[in-house]
Amino acid sequence: MDDRLMLGPLEDVAHDPYITDVAVTCDGRVWVDRGNGMDEFHPHAAFRSPQTVRDYAVQLCAQLGRRLDDACPIADASTAGGIRVHAVIAPLVPQGAAISIRFPECGVPRLESLAVRGAMPEAWLPLLRGLVSRRATILITGGTGTGKTTLMKALLAECGASERIVTVEEVRELGMLGLANHVSLVSREANVEGAGAVGLPELVKATLRMRPDRVVLGECRGEEIADLLRALNSGHHGGMTTLHADGVARVPARMEALGLLAGLAPQALAILMAGAFDVVLHLERRNGRRYIGQIGCLVYDRGSLSGVPIAAWDGRRAAYAPEWEPFRRRWMAAGS
Repeated sequence: MDDRLMLGPLEDVAHDPYITDVAVTCDGRVWVDRGNGMDEFHPHAAFRSPQTVRDYAVQLCAQLGRRLDDACPIADASTAGGIRVHAVIAPLVPQGAAISIRFPECGVPRLESLAVRGAMPEAWLPLLRGLVSRRATILITGGTGTGKTTLMKALLAECGASERIVTVEEVRELGMLGLANHVSLVSREANVEGAGAVGLPELVKATLRMRPDRVVLGECRGEEIADLLRALNSGHHGGMTTLHADGVARVPARMEALGLLAGLAPQALAILMAGAFDVVLHLERRNGRRYIGQIGCLVYDRGSLSGVPIAAWDGRRAAYAPEWEPFRRRWMAAGS
């Protein structure tokens, strides 16, 4: 646990390596996720009332330099180590506050350990290493809590020790990657006077002036898509980002919606997307298990973009499309 964050009544959960998420409801009940869904947890010091929950939420966010009050009733913040706190207070919730805390995996995850836990077939490890070493640009997709950030951290752990990695996030979740030449940029909200905000588009632009070997956007969720695609189409290979989507085939529609926010016409976005990403790794979560369910590519043809799965895995068996073998030969790590 990052010792900068004092969790008080929830201190016990921070030392449980199996807990990934904690939620406190408005009435003070505590729920934890150990990988198999939410179970109720009884802390040693219970939250006595909704007001106690609210006071706790305010104190927690204050540690991270974020306001949480009537003028600013939603807060989203994180520690340098990647512990993320989200809080909402009344009247946006019925009473007190609703608190969500997400804990990063202890240490930097490795691809081998993810494979042992069933996140992928071991036969895919040489391909994943090859995607990094051969500087493929990677799009990681999936729903909330499927392990997108964990997989990204494991892939970044395969980068060369001297590579300069510049990461951009709205809220710092990647944490410290253990890379010597890593710059972590995080967006900034406006101050009480409405000034001083620095958004993701500005940060993505800034990365290109920082001599990056890889540009990494923690999550693509808005108009920053335009600046990211321009960067990835201008010789900056080996970058990564994540996207909320429910399958490889759904990526073009999801990106088209984001492109409209940035003022990109669908056809222009399709052309940029086809040249930006070499592979899509789609994550799924089922019965508490998180795993790579699909590997796919984005194909541009006759003015439209489509997402094509070329490999699928249900946690037990893998299935492959005809395109898999040439893709595997192209990106497989040398010597595998």
